[in-house]
Amino acid sequence: MNKTQKRNATRLRRRQSGARKVRRGTTRRRLAVNRSLKHISGQIIDDGAGRTLCGVSSTAKALAGELAGKTKTEQAKVVGAEMARLAQAAGIEEVVFDRRGSKYHGRVKAFADAAREAGLKF
Repeated sequence: MNKTQKRNATRLRRRQSGARKVRRGTTRRRLAVNRSLKHISGQIIDDGAGRTLCGVSSTAKALAGELAGKTKTEQAKVVGAEMARLAQAAGIEEVVFDRRGSKYHGRVKAFADAAREAGLKF
């Protein structure tokens, strides 16, 4: 197993372990964050109904002007704040944070902190 395969296997194991913990016995909705090399996105999911309630991404045209010229971490902060605004507009105040196997560091942490500061409770 080469270095990339090992890294992906470790991420998959973290993702599956975290998913079990997040879904176990909770009635709250789940804020799932997906981080790629260039972009970050988040969506609020109701696991009971199996539906996505709202979502936002750094690729959204509505945020293009606000994200222009910013670093990826600064973009994650803007997207996190927008996620909290959309959640509050949908009447969602409390969520469970699902980092989807990514470490709680850097852009994932910036996304979560911005969402908290904008009024979303984890």
